Amino acid sequence: MNSAGLGLIVAIAAVISASLVLMLLPLLRRHAMAYPTARSSHFQPTPQGGGIAVVAATVLVAACAVFLGLRDSAVDQPSLGLLLFATLCIALVGAIDDLRTIEIAPRLLLQALAVAIAIASLPVDLRIAASLPWWIERGLLLIACLWFVNLTNFMDGIDWMTVAEFLPITLGLTLIGWLGGLPVAGVVVALALGGGLLGFAPFNRPVARVFLGDVGSLPIGLLCAWLLVLVAANGHPAAAIILPLYYLADATLTLLRRVINREPFWLAHRSHFYQRATDRGWSVPQIVARVFAVNLALVALAVTSVLWPAPEVAAIALAASAALVAWLLRTFSRGKP
Repeated sequence: MNSAGLGLIVAIAAVISASLVLMLLPLLRRHAMAYPTARSSHFQPTPQGGGIAVVAATVLVAACAVFLGLRDSAVDQPSLGLLLFATLCIALVGAIDDLRTIEIAPRLLLQALAVAIAIASLPVDLRIAASLPWWIERGLLLIACLWFVNLTNFMDGIDWMTVAEFLPITLGLTLIGWLGGLPVAGVVVALALGGGLLGFAPFNRPVARVFLGDVGSLPIGLLCAWLLVLVAANGHPAAAIILPLYYLADATLTLLRRVINREPFWLAHRSHFYQRATDRGWSVPQIVARVFAVNLALVALAVTSVLWPAPEVAAIALAASAALVAWLLRTFSRGKP
């Protein structure tokens, strides 16, 4: 696919997403308001559910591009159809949870079922850790993808945070695909998701007119997890770790800290590094600007590890990425000078 075709995917997804947000806003204001609580980062009632537009644009554009002409031997049409079905399923779970809270156990079970469907869409011969039995590897993938879905949801706590995280990731995935590290169908999904986020971004800029909601954050996490698995399976596990490293580090370290402190880690809280930064003097634009800049640097390091796929280069890229993310987390922890 040429650059014009790739740009068209982004543009169409962005237009569909923005148009749907405009159409949905009156309905969301009536039925899906998020009211501030002690753990919120917003101070006025704001409609949530804008993720419906992002997911709808992503699924529609990706499906049309793949099923109406794009052929990809690495990811066949039934497999991609299964992935998009899983995406809609987990979006439905998120929509229900936005409107009326689902208890933790059934919510995790429903999410796990959607993740399992997405993993089932992967090629049967796809391997990342060939030394492990196939069924153990698939079980570990399910756990890892389920965690990524939830951490994406956990980290969507301030305006533009998901945009600042996933726009660079979709850019990185596109570049890696251009270098042969991701199947064409994966590049199309990444571009459609990036376009959907671009269309949503003007409505979520601080101070947001609408939030993604679980209906958006959960499927975004699922799609991105699926794409990162494909990158790792194509021989670039370092790049698959580097691209989402800020989210991985902030969410995982926060969870571990809460477990160690014997806090009820399954409940909503305000202890992520970026949330602590807002409590210590950083404005939302200052936080998301730094997250966006660090993520662009992570994209450069991930692409470098794909360009020169030597173990030494991957190790250096991982070390540099870890140092960069550690610096950002430390910056947020110390507060604004």
